[in-house]
Amino acid sequence: MVRHAKSDWSDGSLSDFERGVKKRGYKDLNTIGSYLALKNIAPDYVLSSAALRAQITTEELIKKISYNGEVEYMDELYLTKPETILNVLSLEDNRYNSILLVGHNPSISELANFLQNENIAKFPTLGVLKIDFDIDSWQDILQKKGKLDFFIFPKQFKYYIPKEVRETLNK
Repeated sequence: MVRHAKSDWSDGSLSDFERGVKKRGYKDLNTIGSYLALKNIAPDYVLSSAALRAQITTEELIKKISYNGEVEYMDELYLTKPETILNVLSLEDNRYNSILLVGHNPSISELANFLQNENIAKFPTLGVLKIDFDIDSWQDILQKKGKLDFFIFPKQFKYYIPKEVRETLNK
């Protein structure tokens, strides 16, 4: 699960749906994307909100992790209830072992807390939460809790960026 990168509020004429990503958001995308590439994050499928800032987040991250599979942008993932996202996930094709989901708060935070036992008090912009599930079908996600693998966000890298990540930032 990924919350979109820092959004750009500089153009007041744009609707919330049309807002892009601010400069700091792109910098954070580079750092977080490098970390995900280093961790060999390789989803089988990508689902994203259709809002512009979510689309930009998705495109920048999948470039960084060299993902070239299918991406689906869904209006249903924009400012929705966590139950809606859960229903979307439960209907996914079982040939996918891992799904990268890009969305918005508060639904991402609420869904994250529903799907695993660790309490995520704040899910900051460009926060990335990886949950592992022991399920045979995406339908099982409705009843089973997963196990938190990792939770990262840009401020963790504010004062210290691991050497391995630093080396990949300009690639």
